Amino acid sequence: MNTRNVLLAAAAAASLLAGCRSEGDIVVEEGVGISALRSVCPAVGIPDHTGDVTLFSPAGATTADAIDVTALITNVRSNCDESGEELYSNVSFEVRGMRSDTNGARTVELPYFSTVVRGGSSVISKRLGSVTLNFADGQARASALGTAGAVVNRAEATLPPDIRQMITRERRSGDEDAAIDPLTRPEVRAAMTRASFELLVGFQLTEDQLAYNVTR
Repeated sequence: MNTRNVLLAAAAAASLLAGCRSEGDIVVEEGVGISALRSVCPAVGIPDHTGDVTLFSPAGATTADAIDVTALITNVRSNCDESGEELYSNVSFEVRGMRSDTNGARTVELPYFSTVVRGGSSVISKRLGSVTLNFADGQARASALGTAGAVVNRAEATLPPDIRQMITRERRSGDEDAAIDPLTRPEVRAAMTRASFELLVGFQLTEDQLAYNVTR
């Protein structure tokens, strides 16, 4: 999958992202205002259409009777060390696979990617890995574990003091901007975008595999 597809998938993944919450930075939701405090660790998720893969036999076929192996990513878990100026985030996940022909033992290697995205669309880094499904003779199912990691600079993931002040400043009735949502201010929105990081994982799909996932 090329960088364009990663960007499209990353932009579509907002509904899947889950951050690790604790004191440290401001979380705001459009139309809601300040909702909570959370850590500056990157949110973790799976971009749309990259969380499963289908292999066909013969290659090039796309009908149900030609499905050879299917696999999906599940049980995504994250752990983040935010004690220093560099934030170390680690992700583990499970890949569960199923094959149609259970005759004989078989291994299937599936590539996956992990990418750090800033502001919902800018790919900062991308790494590739692979997991191997080992199907025992007569068994239709197999599973394997995968891992990924990211390093994000704390300063880059933190809202500047002046932006925090704009959001948290106490407003009194009668103030000129009392009824104005600070999130509508361009400088606030831009700062929030710059400070937003995600660590995304998914299968490294071919163009045909991605198209199949999108259109099925």
